[in-house]
Amino acid sequence: MFNDIGPLELVALVILAVLIFGPDKLPKLIQDISRFIRRIRDFSDGAKADIRSELGPEFKDFDFEDLNPRTFVRKQFMDDDDLGLKDIRNGFDLRKEVTEVSDAVRGRESGASVGGAAASSFGTSGGSDLLRKRDPQAPDERPPFDSDAT
Repeated sequence: MFNDIGPLELVALVILAVLIFGPDKLPKLIQDISRFIRRIRDFSDGAKADIRSELGPEFKDFDFEDLNPRTFVRKQFMDDDDLGLKDIRNGFDLRKEVTEVSDAVRGRESGASVGGAAASSFGTSGGSDLLRKRDPQAPDERPPFDSDAT
């Protein structure tokens, strides 16, 4: 329950509780909170026992954590790999696919490696690229005029 609270934070919370509630009311407050938590646990355990008894003997090994969608999916699909999902996931290289598509759109051959294709798509292997920085102009030369920008 308190896995993400460090020791310094816990000390700060205790000091804050002593300052807010006072040392005389703090033990009573801790007892009330612990009693409330115990009642909630007893209620949830009783509800689980009632559900298990109502479901019958065929669901005696029913785990309530299976009702969580993430746990259900993980248990059903990731533990048993009858469909070969791990092979599909490991065989799919998104970077390679994107590089092949961009090379096909630009009319280049897609036989280059992923790194070479990625480097050529950023204009390092020659060709015109709009994203590449332009060479600095001579001091007496005016920049090109863009009528749409003004």
